[in-house]
Amino acid sequence: MSIDVMLEQLTMGFGQTCLIFFMTLLLSLPLGMVVYFGRVSKIKLFSWGVKIYISIMRGTPLMLQLLVWYFAPYYLWGMNIGGYKLTAILLGCSLNYAAYFAEIYRSGIEAIPQGQYEAAAILEYSRQQTFFRIVLPQMTKNVLPSVTNEVITLVKDTSLVYSLSYVEMFAVAKQIAAAQTTIVPFFIAGAFYYVFNYVVAGVMEIFEKKMDYYR
Repeated sequence: MSIDVMLEQLTMGFGQTCLIFFMTLLLSLPLGMVVYFGRVSKIKLFSWGVKIYISIMRGTPLMLQLLVWYFAPYYLWGMNIGGYKLTAILLGCSLNYAAYFAEIYRSGIEAIPQGQYEAAAILEYSRQQTFFRIVLPQMTKNVLPSVTNEVITLVKDTSLVYSLSYVEMFAVAKQIAAAQTTIVPFFIAGAFYYVFNYVVAGVMEIFEKKMDYYR
């Protein structure tokens, strides 16, 4: 197989990698904030439930979670999982990363001095106004480096979906390598991942510079 054909097939697989990456981010970033609010809820039972969820998500391998999300509906309810693969992948990845983002958000919010809240109270800001006008912008700046690390990790974690036989870039590289008995597809896939991560890091750096006015 020529390099051109390999590139064509890997590029098609890369499209699925991008789909998983962007859909996971779209779902997990806002869901992480919801999980954070549950984590700090004054309802103890609810708060402890969210803490257990975060502990499980961070304490078990993502690949294991993907396998559970995919096969559990079949073993528990006899569900036809033929067309369920992408849904299971997005559920597994989004819920896993939401747990990490929730803890990142918590660290960013807790880093804001108490005086900021007191000043908002003096100005008669509501809790919603305080959060969206004062807390959220500062929190965003505080957590951007940590979020960048997680986003870069997500790019590489998309390769784990091969465990569900989902055809994305790493799965394509593995198939070509096995059929052609060559390691070249892995090097090409590695270059794709590296360039993708380089672009992601560059975009996140632009966001960090945009937030410099909060210094």
